[in-house]
Amino acid sequence: MRPSSRSYLGQADLGKICGVAITAALVAAFAMVPSARSADEPDLIFKRSTVFKWLTPNDKLATYGLDDPEVEGVACHFTAPERGGLKGWVGLAEEVSDISLSCSQVGPIRFKAKFAQGEDVFRRRRSLFFKKMQIVRGCDVKRNVLVYMVYSDRIIEGSPKNSTSSVPIMPWGSDAVARCADWIEK
Repeated sequence: MRPSSRSYLGQADLGKICGVAITAALVAAFAMVPSARSADEPDLIFKRSTVFKWLTPNDKLATYGLDDPEVEGVACHFTAPERGGLKGWVGLAEEVSDISLSCSQVGPIRFKAKFAQGEDVFRRRRSLFFKKMQIVRGCDVKRNVLVYMVYSDRIIEGSPKNSTSSVPIMPWGSDAVARCADWIEK
């Protein structure tokens, strides 16, 4: 007895369906990748492989640098894991929340505008839909120190993993020392 032609898929038909599905997934993944780096993108300093993958990209740790967009004279560096493998290659892997942060004064500190405590300095997506990494800034008024924190969150459940870095506002050359308390929105 021969199976009905409506319920029977030959290997050739199955191959075509798989090929179309893979092509559609790749097109969707590349459509989400920006064609040019925006001014807000951090500078890649270097990457190091942590897990070898045979035919696909390795898992890596990537270190990036960025300048605080509202506070001239402060630079931050963060290291974040990047998944390799097929999912990482096409942009479908959810990245883990293990991110380290270090910020420092690299010149005279000048505030460009008032800011709110916990204001975003940088934000980047860490999964296809729901997870993002954020670097936020605050001011320790008592000590005149800028405080930066990196963390990741999800719509439903965030991560307690975080890292904090402090930048004491110090004199630079003959410039007067700025007070971060004068620049906090009240």
